[in-house]
Amino acid sequence: MPPERPLKLLEIGCGEGRNAIFFARNGYEVHAFDLSEKGVEKTKQSADQAQVVIRVFRADLNAFRLAETYDILFSTGTLLSSHPSIREELFSNYKSFTAEGGLNVFSVFVRKPFIAAAPDRDPNSHLWRSGELFTIYHDWQIEWCVEEIFDDMSGGIAHKHAVNRLIARKPTSQQLAAVDACSAIAP
Repeated sequence: MPPERPLKLLEIGCGEGRNAIFFARNGYEVHAFDLSEKGVEKTKQSADQAQVVIRVFRADLNAFRLAETYDILFSTGTLLSSHPSIREELFSNYKSFTAEGGLNVFSVFVRKPFIAAAPDRDPNSHLWRSGELFTIYHDWQIEWCVEEIFDDMSGGIAHKHAVNRLIARKPTSQQLAAVDACSAIAP
């Protein structure tokens, strides 16, 4: 939905910019990054053709850390590239640089023992554990979460993927104060 007030959104792993352009067309101030220089260039070209402004840059999500606050962080599929050893620190950064009341909207591929590895799987990818993403946001308001299995034809071969999808809202300082007040009077 179009924002009711100006909202700054960061797409993590924008690929060729399809989602970033959609958000920009709908009134969001869009920032986006991707590891692929070709993807960044394609995003810039597509944004120009769509006559929208997107601040797009090249970065590796394993090394890049946020230094400015966003109302929404969005990523679908790209977090598969995050190395498990840095996820706690990475998501601590993402959560810290999300505005109060802001959203983190993520979709991650998860490991399921009954689903074979995708035939075109990147050897540098790291599947998530089922529920791992949800656990990271235990202290936020979970607006929506689901685990799904879907069919895919990437690489021209039919296969399945399992994903966890999450929309989590960062609590405001007022909400945190109310929780603290209730905790103080609870037996």
